[in-house]
Amino acid sequence: MSNSKEPKVTGIGGIFFFSDNVQEIKDWYSKNLGFNTDQWGATFASRNINKPDEVNYLQWSPFQSDTKYFEPSKKEFMINYRVQNLDALLVKLKENNVEILGEVQTYDYGRFVHIIDPEGNKIELWEPIDDELVK
Repeated sequence: MSNSKEPKVTGIGGIFFFSDNVQEIKDWYSKNLGFNTDQWGATFASRNINKPDEVNYLQWSPFQSDTKYFEPSKKEFMINYRVQNLDALLVKLKENNVEILGEVQTYDYGRFVHIIDPEGNKIELWEPIDDELVK
């Protein structure tokens, strides 16, 4: 059994992509695929198969195609990964010379930091505080 404090990705926390018309694309997904959308997109809840009492969340969000949020990546998408033990993971990433963008940002629902992979994809790492998401 793996160490619950091991610094690693535990799942996908979000899928973010460019859209030429954010409201129209949210409406399309709502009408055709049943997405329950709000101002940010749609949130999907699921249970952790290894810890059935734990609920995990995945955020699906279209971003206006002229957003600067994905920079310095030139890609039209960004994936958010759920992580555990973000501080230790950052130590590991620095040891491996991974490019870390900015500082860790803390919000009521978790801590975030961005990195760049070898192909220039911006990745968002999220250490969630799931209790805050269900209020």
